[in-house]
Amino acid sequence: MIGWLNPGDPFPPATEALTDPNGLLCASLELSADLVLHAYERGIFPWYSEGQPVLWWSPDPRMVLFPANFRLHRSLRKTLRNAMYEIRTDTCFRAVMQACAEPRPEQDGTWISEAIVDAYCVLHEAGYAHSVETWMNGELVGGLYGIALGRVFFGESMFVRRTDASKVAF
Repeated sequence: MIGWLNPGDPFPPATEALTDPNGLLCASLELSADLVLHAYERGIFPWYSEGQPVLWWSPDPRMVLFPANFRLHRSLRKTLRNAMYEIRTDTCFRAVMQACAEPRPEQDGTWISEAIVDAYCVLHEAGYAHSVETWMNGELVGGLYGIALGRVFFGESMFVRRTDASKVAF
């Protein structure tokens, strides 16, 4: 059983997260930029569907990509060499989030609700949330967004409208 997070309550320790489903820690009705920031500082993030309570997660293990371990594959190297992509950061944060929330063929819905978009946009205005955007001929064709805390970037979601465009942003 998970705990209920009331306004003003601290998050439970991430070590108390369930193993099944992996990482479910607690639930709340509140979703604010401050709460999201406090969650990230503890290795916790919101993930829920519209109409549900806000579910807070801290799965174990977490995927961590160290830049020194990143290997650029030949096909992506070729894309970078031949495509006319332009990379920008933080020029259209809300549009990137909304594109990430668009329905995908293999999914019934999205976890990126308007409440999530609003909270992350407040974090963007405060300098914590960022977008990396791939542009081609003046059109936004891919990108990602996430939260930066210290030397860590927590990538949340990405979208693509042209082949490899989100990988180029990454």
